[in-house]
Amino acid sequence: MNLEDIRRQIDDVDSEMIQLFCRRMELVKGVAEYKIENGLPVLRPERENEILSRVSRQAGDEFGGYAEDLFKCIMRVSREMQQKIIDGRESAQK
Repeated sequence: MNLEDIRRQIDDVDSEMIQLFCRRMELVKGVAEYKIENGLPVLRPERENEILSRVSRQAGDEFGGYAEDLFKCIMRVSREMQQKIIDGRESAQK
């Protein structure tokens, strides 16, 4: 396999990852709505630790640390979006 073939496969995986990311972010909107309705905070460290532990195990010894780094970033942007939704809702109610 040559470099161009590998890059094409990476591009394909990237496209799939973007679709899954967008799907995840749509679900995050629902999480924000639930948190608004139930007065829950955006950050739940115990939940994030559970996720990081799980993805590290699933990715295995070779990629576990990298998977944790990726998911830390994903969870950060998820929290940012939740906070933006919550802040927007609070501003609209004033």
